[in-house]
Amino acid sequence: MITSYERMIAGRYLMPGKGERFIFLVAAISLIAVALGVAALIAVMSVMNGFRAELFDRIQGLNGHAVAQGYGGRLSNWRDIVEEARKTPGVTAAIPLVEQPLMATAQSRVEGVLVRGMTIEDILDTPVIADNVKAGSLDRLKEGEPVAALGARLAENLGVRVGDRIALISPDGNVTPFGTVPRIVSYEVGAIFEVGVYDYDRAFVLLPLGEAQTLLRLDNDVGMIEITTTNPDKVGEILAPLAAKISLSALITDWRQLNSALFEALVVEQVVMFWVLSIIILVAVFNILSSLIMLVRAKTRDIAILRTMGASRAALMRIFVTVGTTIGTLGVMLGLVLGFLILQFRQQIVAGVSRMTGTDLWDPSIRYLAELPSKTDPAEVLATVLLTIALSFLATLYPAWKAASTDPVTVLRYE
Repeated sequence: MITSYERMIAGRYLMPGKGERFIFLVAAISLIAVALGVAALIAVMSVMNGFRAELFDRIQGLNGHAVAQGYGGRLSNWRDIVEEARKTPGVTAAIPLVEQPLMATAQSRVEGVLVRGMTIEDILDTPVIADNVKAGSLDRLKEGEPVAALGARLAENLGVRVGDRIALISPDGNVTPFGTVPRIVSYEVGAIFEVGVYDYDRAFVLLPLGEAQTLLRLDNDVGMIEITTTNPDKVGEILAPLAAKISLSALITDWRQLNSALFEALVVEQVVMFWVLSIIILVAVFNILSSLIMLVRAKTRDIAILRTMGASRAALMRIFVTVGTTIGTLGVMLGLVLGFLILQFRQQIVAGVSRMTGTDLWDPSIRYLAELPSKTDPAEVLATVLLTIALSFLATLYPAWKAASTDPVTVLRYE
C-alpha cells in the first residue's frame, strides 16, 4: 500500500515545477491521448453493436428466425405445417407468407418491388410494421379489397401518398395469340410504413394474404412459413425436430444461412476495429512512458536525497507507478465522459459534419439503417477501462525501476 508521504510526493510530481513545464505538457498530451483513445473505442464499438443489434432486430422482425420454404416455391399443406410448427417446443410464432418480386408503376414511374402477402392478424401482430406506420392505417387492409401498404422509400420513389393508386405488374399473365400479356392489377395505397431498413422500405408492398394469392395465382397455397423462436442463437436445435417431420414438403432455412455473409462481416469488422483503435491507446501509453522517463531524469537529485533520507527502492517505485497510473486513470475518466457525450449527440454530430463537408455521411441506401444506432455493452466498456489502466501500469514499471535504481552516492558526489 502507498503511504501518505509517497502519495504527497506523487502529487507534487504531477504538478509542474520550475523548468519542468515541458514534462507537464507531455504528461497532459498523454492524458488527452488516452482520453481520445478510450472515447473513440467506446463510441465506435457502441455504434457497431447498435448497428448489428438494430439490423438484426429489424431483419428478424420481418423475416423471423427461420423460414420453411416449399419445394417449387409453393406449400399446399401449409396449414398442417403451421400447426406442427406452433406445437414445437421453443417456437413462438409461425406465419404463412406469400412473397414475390414484381414491378410497380405509378405517376409514370416504375420500381422493382417485393410483394408480401400476410393475414390481417399477422400484419397487425408484427411490431416492426404495426408500430412504424407513418401515414394511413393498416386497418384499411381487408380481404377482398384492393388496398396495399407501401414502404416509405418506395412511396417516395413512386411519388404516391395514402389514397393514391399503384399498379402491380405480374409476368404470369394471360396468353394471347400475340404472346403472354403481363397482368396489371391496381391497388389503393392504404398505409405507408417505415421499418428503418432501407432495402425493405424501398421495396416492400404489403397485401392481405388472399389478395396476394389471387394476384400471383397461387389458389390457396403459400410460398413459405416464417418461424420465430425463443432463442435465435439456438434456432437450429429448436427446429431440428420440425425439420425432420416436414422434410418431404418443405426445407427450413434459418437466419444464419440467409444473412450469414452480412453478420459474419460485421463480427470481423468489430474485432478488427477494436484492435485498430486499441493502437491509439497504446500510443498514448508510450507517451506516458516517455513523460515518466523525462520526469525521472529531471528529479534525479530529488530521488537521491529521498534515498539518503531513508526512502526505500520499493517506495520510489510506488511513487512513480502512482504518477503514471494516475495519468492513465484520469485519461480513462475523461475518455468515458467524452465517449458517452459523443454517443448522446451522435446524430447531431453526423448531421453537422455532413453540412460542413457537403456530403451525406449516413446514406441509408448504403448503411441499410435510416439512423446511426448505438448500443453500449458494459462488458466492452469495462474491458476498455481495464485494458487502458493495465497498459498505463505496465508503462510505469521501467521508469519506476530506473528511479529506484538511482545510486545516491553517484548523484550527490558532484553536488
